[in-house]
Amino acid sequence: MTQHKYTNNLINETSPYLLQHAHNPVNWYAWGEEALKKAKEENKPVLVSIGYSACHWCHVMERESFEDEATAQIMNENFINIKIDREERPDIDHIYMDAVQALTGSGGWPLNVFLTPGLMPFYGGTYFPPKPMMNRNSWQQVLLAISKAYNERSGDITKQAETLTQHLQKANSLDLNNAAPPIGKTTTNAIAENLIKVADGEWGGFGQAPKFPQTFSILFLLRDYFFSGNERSLKTALLSLDKMMMGGIYDHLGGGFCRYSTDRRWQIPHFEKMLYDNALLIDVYTEAYQVTKNNAYAKVVAETIGFVETELTDPEGGFYSALDADSEGVEGKYYVWNKQEIDELLGEDSEIFCQVFNISETGNWEDANILWQPETPEAVAASLGINKEKLAFLLENAKGTLLKARQKRVKPGLDNKVLLSWNALMLTALCKAYAAFGNEAYLNLAQNNIAFIEKYLFHSSDSVLLHSWNKTANPQPAFADDYAALIKAYILLAQVTANNDYLLKAKTLCEKCIELFSDRDNRFFYFTPVNQKDVLLRKIELYDGATPSGNALMAENLLKLSVYFDLPEWRKRSEDMILYIGNFAGKYPVSFARWNLNMLLLVYGLKEIVVMAEGYTTLVKKILREHIPLKVIQGAGQPDEEWPLLKGKVILPNQTKIYICEDYNCLQPAGSFEEFKNQLIKDL
Repeated sequence: MTQHKYTNNLINETSPYLLQHAHNPVNWYAWGEEALKKAKEENKPVLVSIGYSACHWCHVMERESFEDEATAQIMNENFINIKIDREERPDIDHIYMDAVQALTGSGGWPLNVFLTPGLMPFYGGTYFPPKPMMNRNSWQQVLLAISKAYNERSGDITKQAETLTQHLQKANSLDLNNAAPPIGKTTTNAIAENLIKVADGEWGGFGQAPKFPQTFSILFLLRDYFFSGNERSLKTALLSLDKMMMGGIYDHLGGGFCRYSTDRRWQIPHFEKMLYDNALLIDVYTEAYQVTKNNAYAKVVAETIGFVETELTDPEGGFYSALDADSEGVEGKYYVWNKQEIDELLGEDSEIFCQVFNISETGNWEDANILWQPETPEAVAASLGINKEKLAFLLENAKGTLLKARQKRVKPGLDNKVLLSWNALMLTALCKAYAAFGNEAYLNLAQNNIAFIEKYLFHSSDSVLLHSWNKTANPQPAFADDYAALIKAYILLAQVTANNDYLLKAKTLCEKCIELFSDRDNRFFYFTPVNQKDVLLRKIELYDGATPSGNALMAENLLKLSVYFDLPEWRKRSEDMILYIGNFAGKYPVSFARWNLNMLLLVYGLKEIVVMAEGYTTLVKKILREHIPLKVIQGAGQPDEEWPLLKGKVILPNQTKIYICEDYNCLQPAGSFEEFKNQLIKDL
């Protein structure tokens, strides 16, 4: 058993990130009443340090500064020190990230911000080195300067903090008096052109390094092609998908994607693997398959779901949050290879494998090799004069051999928190994958996950949700993003299972979300619930980041549920939300990428598909295989007047009727799946 010299208050927490710091000599507290009360009683500034378990630079700063006794002494004597897992408390992270970005012009993690005892921020930054370097003060210098200023000029510090807090409050207020511009095809065409303009036409992605997957923008371009026929949109989207799945950002042995690429070629990843990235990438590769029928995309989907099932799935069905970038204290050690290892493992197949995956004696990254494909296997097969099927067989066998060898290594650390919004994103992705491929294993994973969510992340029967779960955690109430993502997942579950109970659950949660999170104008949603009192302000999150804005998801949810339940006031609220964002989305398409998908809803409308047939579930599955991106679908085997979409639609024995409707106005029903497809093409 490991003996630790120090143990602090974090030893009682369950977050893997907080527990990583439980044996620092720093007297860390978790965010809570005890620490905040102590700051007021002792009139000390509060140091809030925010990170997450898979964060590489968080680990670096811990080793360099938080484990150093002299540094810890300065922190303990002069500050109340609070550690926060940003994934457990994204509300706090959002507020103080805004503050640091306002102060410095940039942000990131670890996020270190100094507050007054009244929680108002006055100084902050991200990573601070242990010694002065590159025009940056050391962490000790920062600590001593802040302490001196607070003790000698507390009045000035308080004024500075008040000014910054007022700025944050003003930035969080929305000018709803601005007239929203009309949204039409010119709007969505312009968004597509702006995305194409900033895309990397050689290596895919948007902008230069570092490169993030930007799945919402890729999805928008796929759908723009569907509606407008713009071949450039399709080409830009597929180039990004092709280069990512060939790149080092993709785990060619175990499946799944890393967080981002540090270079423009997708070669050198930041090796952390996050649940939400993989969920969103499964989603977009699935839709790309529906557009192109390219089996390479189906393979990526299957391998990535396999990774999530193998590495991130709790025995009861929940999905864990992340795998660390580091193992044995070294970034990427688990994933990289030297050529000698590969030669010994693969024998005569090594030469071809190394050519395909850019493996060399000197290495392609820090004296080691990351598996990545600068050229397609087909191009390599042609250059070597090898049959491409034979090459594919060789590569699959070789990858299996290397994977078995890799599994003997020390694995990266696992963050076993179960976060509701991230699980709901994965649940949605599984529903889409099941719809597209018909693989029952995907539906089983989805149904196990929703059973887990309903068992552990519902507070009680009153539809109040919890944000996170850990076996012994003190649960945090859910945020608007959690409600929004789960409502969307319920709608997808209803489609793929033809079970209307999921729609009823979605409606109930939507009502609860409106009750707990609506802003004072009843248009947008605050991030935190009305009864949460331990934050400086209630933010309205509109920007899309690595995960979609809860407001963007709620705009889609309100629109779709308004159709299922004939609720015109929900449709009006959704349209108002989307129109308001129309002021900004065209100018900043990457910042409002999920909203751009909502623009398509207003421009092209929502197809209402109703299947009336004795074997309606089989027909629904066939329809879901098709690429119909903006739709609601409902079926029944007999007349049912309770559901607005089904009202007035009769069915006779051995008869099939498939309706295509908009605003409950329907075309003449199709009598077969083939007739439906022809009708749909004409209607588009």
